[in-house]
Amino acid sequence: MDDWRQRVDAVWAEAEELGEQGTVDAIDALVAERTADDPIALFESAGSRDFAGREAEAEPLYRAALANGLAEPERGQAIVQLASTLRNLDRADESLALLRDFLLAEPGHPLADAARAFAALALFDGGLHADALREALDALAPHLPQYRRSVEAYAAALDDDH
Repeated sequence: MDDWRQRVDAVWAEAEELGEQGTVDAIDALVAERTADDPIALFESAGSRDFAGREAEAEPLYRAALANGLAEPERGQAIVQLASTLRNLDRADESLALLRDFLLAEPGHPLADAARAFAALALFDGGLHADALREALDALAPHLPQYRRSVEAYAAALDDDH
């Protein structure tokens, strides 16, 4: 597994040079070395398709990776990336629901702030601009050495009529 992981990481390190199709092809060649239900391989295949802008192909692969027991740290990444994919497929409500479930179940997950950032994007796409800004500010506030309380208060007071 370690050699395989290193080779996958090497593809991602060269993805910009390989281009979209080259990255998909290189990842697919590595995925072919694994079993069809290998969750890590499914995740990498999904990610390469996302990279190539082929979200409709990525979605079922992310779902299969998760259904087949994808473990951390890739599990959290797959949830965030699937939510982003759903948003890009004009399914912002579904994206937001996935992220809300994730955050409710694991509020302290290392990718919680990333999930909140994508939730903000989904809210914005859904026309809930004040909610989107509130989500983003609430994710940012804990990282502010000063003004945390002010930012939290202003975020709480946001509404779409203001």
